[in-house]
Amino acid sequence: MRIIGIIPARYGSSRFPGKPLALIAGKPLIQHVVQRCQKARLLAEVIVATDDTRIWEVAQNFCRAEMTAPDHASGTDRIAEVARLYPCDAVVNIQGDEPLMEPAVVDAVARGLQRAEMSTAASLITDPAEYANPNVVKVVVNAAG
Repeated sequence: MRIIGIIPARYGSSRFPGKPLALIAGKPLIQHVVQRCQKARLLAEVIVATDDTRIWEVAQNFCRAEMTAPDHASGTDRIAEVARLYPCDAVVNIQGDEPLMEPAVVDAVARGLQRAEMSTAASLITDPAEYANPNVVKVVVNAAG
């Protein structure tokens, strides 16, 4: 099964413009994310999907990058546009602001896609305050996960 990872990256964030290009230990954030994901064993390729030429130019140095339409409402829309360009059986949507993403987590999601149509990474909420925090994404599952 051919599974690719696509990382949507936007320059025009309202909270942190240019975040994908922010330097961490001398490298752009997006490079840290890509390089962590390239260590995942189950991804055939890692691609950056962006609507900004600055990000595209930087990403070309360490992975394939594709320019997308500027009017996408979400990273998922950006991923869908790029996914249509590449023959694959499944796509892992990788958040572009997770420089410490464990390759094993990416592989776990990819492994889930080998068995089912959809897979996601999630962990238990241990701090009750996170239930009310709108910045903490929640996943609801049934007894079978």
